[in-house]
Amino acid sequence: MRIRMKVQMSGTRNGSRWPKAGEIADIPTGEASHLVASGIAEKVSDGPPTEETATPPPSEDTKAPEPETATPPAETKRGRGRPRKTPAAEE
Repeated sequence: MRIRMKVQMSGTRNGSRWPKAGEIADIPTGEASHLVASGIAEKVSDGPPTEETATPPPSEDTKAPEPETATPPAETKRGRGRPRKTPAAEE
């Protein structure tokens, strides 16, 4: 199976260094399936290798705005220790 590595792996595989990030390699199907499932690599079509052009990432101006959360942030609980007196307990 032909895969393209998404990350750089350290060490060796069968005595050879792992392909660098972005490189395409032919790896046995079982091993390649594990790499793809774990997100380390992506499957490449089985056709002849073609030269691909990289597209630049979108600029900050074209990115969609982050959605605002509808719920307010939760109050933080106090840790261990002596409890505070509440106004009702002071009476």
